[in-house]
Order: sequence, then structure tokens, then C-alpha cells
Amino acid sequence: MSFESNIRLNKFISESGICSRREADRYIEAGRVIINKRKAVIGDVVKPGDSVMVNGQFLEPRKGEEVIFIALNKPTGITSTTELNVRDNIIQFVNHQQRIFPIGRLDKDSQGLIFLTNNGDLVNKILRAGNNHEKEYVVTVNKPLTEAVLKAMAGGVPMLGVTTKKCKIEQVSAYVFKIILVQGLNRQIRRMCEHFGLEVTKLERIRIMDIGLKGLPTGDWRDLTELEMKSINKLITSSTSENKPKTKPSQSNQRKTEVKEKKTENSKGKNSFTKNYSAAGPKNPGKKHVKSKRNEGSRKRGR
Repeated sequence: MSFESNIRLNKFISESGICSRREADRYIEAGRVIINKRKAVIGDVVKPGDSVMVNGQFLEPRKGEEVIFIALNKPTGITSTTELNVRDNIIQFVNHQQRIFPIGRLDKDSQGLIFLTNNGDLVNKILRAGNNHEKEYVVTVNKPLTEAVLKAMAGGVPMLGVTTKKCKIEQVSAYVFKIILVQGLNRQIRRMCEHFGLEVTKLERIRIMDIGLKGLPTGDWRDLTELEMKSINKLITSSTSENKPKTKPSQSNQRKTEVKEKKTENSKGKNSFTKNYSAAGPKNPGKKHVKSKRNEGSRKRGR
């Protein structure tokens, strides 16, 4: 299946071997990068066939990538791993003729929709919680649900050192509810239920973004249609596959910080010396007294 796979300009330049991504950003800011006969700006993306020139040097255009992108209705008992030595792994279960890997995980004891692809950039764009791509689940628990529990669960639950993001929850029956997440923490739904004394007896993912399970029996997989791929492409257009870089302090602020730290170190040294000298005084009062008498005698002789 052909798919328009765009990548960020700085990544494209760095992959050409000219420089690092950071240096590529500096070239872009300095106006030394031209894309399709115009000056590039930070955040530009490169599509297959685009013309890119850096410091007067043309880079080889990208070729269109043949992307494999399938939807699987995973049954329970299959592990979402690429490790072929793991029994009942998802790769051998699908048995695709080309190398693919799952987008995210679906627990071994969970079932439902999971994507597999050969494009790593798509994986990151879909998975990162900051990109807010929805995943919908139907959850069955062992005890009757209450409105108070579901409201508290939707507001955020402490787990794994963080509090889960607020989410949408809808009660279906006494023991069943639907939940829509944009996160993918380890065993998140099960841990959220455990927090309220509930045990999950069945967990099924029924939707990822705009793609659902309709017409896909348990254990079957299919290629996404061109229309579905266009929908995904549209949804991830503004998504990023990279973490936001930490802001670097300006040189002036960095210099001020260094001076401040140096002053602090010097003052600490003085305080330490004063403290040590004062502490040594009472232990050696004789030496101090002799020194003062010698000084007094030398002053008298000098007169």
C-alpha cells in the first residue's frame, strides 16, 4: 500500500549525512536551506520528490515508501512482541511476508484492535500521548459499578508514580463500561480498576483513532483501505514522533549562573575557613598567646 510518509526537514538533512539535526536547524534559521525553491523554515516537512538544497548543495530526493499497515483483531493468549522466541508472539501469529511490528501493546489476556506496520515514524506519531490519539475499550469487571467510582476514575488515578490523564467513561451495564484513553501506560486500565477494588474479567479494544473492529472477526487481520490511510494521515499531520527538546539557557543567563555559582563556592570556602579557624582557636590557646607576645616584643624593640 502506497502511503505519503512525510518527515521533518531537520531529520531529512541529518539522515543525508551532512550534519546533525541541531546543526540543520541552525542552517534553516540562517536561511541556508531551500525547499522547493523557497527558503525553509523550522518545522517544514519533506515529502517524496521534494527538492532540498543545503548551503548550495542539492540533496537526493526522497522516494515514496511502500508502507505496510494492517489491523488485527487480536485474540487473548497472543503476546504483542517482536521477540520470536516468545511463545504465541504476534509476529508469527500474523505470519506476514514482510517484516512488520505492532504499534503499541495489547496485553496477552486482552483482545481487540491492534495495528502493525513497517514504518517506525508512524508508530511514534500514533503512540505518543501528547498527540492525543484516542483508543476506545470495552471493560468488564467482577463487581457492580457505581457512578462515584466511574467519575473518580475518569478524573485521574495515581499509578506508576503519575496520575493518569482525564478520560471519557460511559457505563454500559452493571458490570461493563466503555473508556476512551489517549495514554498507554503499562496495564493502565487494569491498574485503574484495581485502584477501586475492581478486577477486570474481560478487556477489548474496539477502536484506535477512526478505525474500528467492524467486520473483522477475532483472529483475522486486513490491510487498511486507502480511505482509512488518508484519515490516519490527516490525523497525524500535526503529530510529532519526537519528544520536545529541553530549552537551553541563553549564553548570558548561563554566564550569570556560572558567576553566581562561583561566588557561592567562594563564600562557602570563606565560611568554611572561618569556621575551622574558630574551632581550632580554643584547642590551641597557647600558640595563639605566644604569637601575640612575640609580636608585642618586636613592636617594643622597633620603637
